Amino acid sequence: MRYKLTFVVGLSLGYVLGTRAGRERYEQLKKSARQVAQNPAVRNTAETAAQQGRQFAGKAYHVVSDKVGDRVPESVTQRVRSLRDRNTNGTAHDDWGTSSP
Repeated sequence: MRYKLTFVVGLSLGYVLGTRAGRERYEQLKKSARQVAQNPAVRNTAETAAQQGRQFAGKAYHVVSDKVGDRVPESVTQRVRSLRDRNTNGTAHDDWGTSSP
């Protein structure tokens, strides 16, 4: 019982001290990440990568659908259609925060 109590006290003390030091470091990392994310070069690169990803996904979809054909479950087909409609009906941003072409 004594060892368990010592372990729990040590664990609690380590947690408290770690969260105090960790919170400061977390705030520093968060600030740095925010500055990087607001950099125009980073934003343009992310936008380009997202557009290329959408293009590759579209090509892959067509290749796979040609090979798979009618073997795709209806639930998957409906989900793809709803995503495609959502992106073509003037939605400015996708789930990742980038604009749609």
